[in-house]
Amino acid sequence: MFTDSVELTVSSGKGGQGCVSFRREKFVINGGPNGGDGGKGGDIWFKCDNNTHTLSHFQKKMHIKADNGAQGESSNMAGKSGFKKVIIVPPGTQIIDAESGEVLFDMLKDGQEELFITGGKGGLGNTHFKSSTNQRPTYAQPGEKGETRTIKLDLKLIADVGLVGFPNVGKSTLISTVSNARPEIANYEFTTLTPKLGQVNIGDFESFIMADIPGIIGGAHEGKGLGIQFLRHIERTKILLFMVDLASYRDLKEQIETLKAEVAAFSETLAHSSYAIALTRVDIVPQDEINDLVNGFMEIIGVKANKNSEIGFDDSLPYFVQKSADETLGYDKTLPYFVAPISSATHKNIDGLKHALFNLVQTNRVYSK
Repeated sequence: MFTDSVELTVSSGKGGQGCVSFRREKFVINGGPNGGDGGKGGDIWFKCDNNTHTLSHFQKKMHIKADNGAQGESSNMAGKSGFKKVIIVPPGTQIIDAESGEVLFDMLKDGQEELFITGGKGGLGNTHFKSSTNQRPTYAQPGEKGETRTIKLDLKLIADVGLVGFPNVGKSTLISTVSNARPEIANYEFTTLTPKLGQVNIGDFESFIMADIPGIIGGAHEGKGLGIQFLRHIERTKILLFMVDLASYRDLKEQIETLKAEVAAFSETLAHSSYAIALTRVDIVPQDEINDLVNGFMEIIGVKANKNSEIGFDDSLPYFVQKSADETLGYDKTLPYFVAPISSATHKNIDGLKHALFNLVQTNRVYSK
């Protein structure tokens, strides 16, 4: 089961009570107070771990508590401190205050640790209260109470490229073709019910992460369909790949305009992301209709077919690629970096798509450092 949002109550440990005791040995007369201090309560920590990919291990209305500190002992021995409680979360998890909505921590890197709330201090033993006027103190401090907070964990997957398209447009097929992800693939809408991440390898030493989310439909930002539940997962992506189905009953103009409108309505940041367009299922379209369909779509979005031998797209089909992915070298972010017809089933233009996307990813990585 995939869980992307949970609410938890967390409590740090209570400090141990100080000890009231007096030294009593056979040859020591009136030995005096020797009660030790109570142990400190355990802290609450968060840790980011790459081996965790979901929040499903947290139960509904779960209350996580750190250990309490132990009571002080005689002979001035302090009580044992409570063990800290480390809460393991996957990369991309935001820790949010449930009352104010403030983002307290953003867990992004493997191994990242954050102290959330500290445990209560242990109480002082009676040895601290002896004085010339009070040589037999019969009291000690109680330990301080721990702190309790209600929080929300919100998981937003981290990827370089996010796939956006209508249901059954070929997103799952593409990510299974170019990456190590193995999502369910079937000939019906909303096959993808949970987000999927896949690593796309470019040669032996380079790669990028691609995210597949459930299909978007008109009105998704208002709660229609499944996409609104998972649009948050592409908020962190710098690059969007809009997938438009050449063989769909939906008009091509309607598809791209609806997808862009839904993304923009959900997030202003996403609306200004770098993007590209893949025209899918070119293998199903009759051969004599492909050129007209692709050129007609390019005319709709205001670009013209061109050639770029460095990318590796098939020159027998029309496509568009900007000269550079670098804004300082002429990249126009208001236009798609490329528009290319593809087929995951026959691998048509798949290698070119991978290399073109990697150009965008590399450029974004350089400027985000």
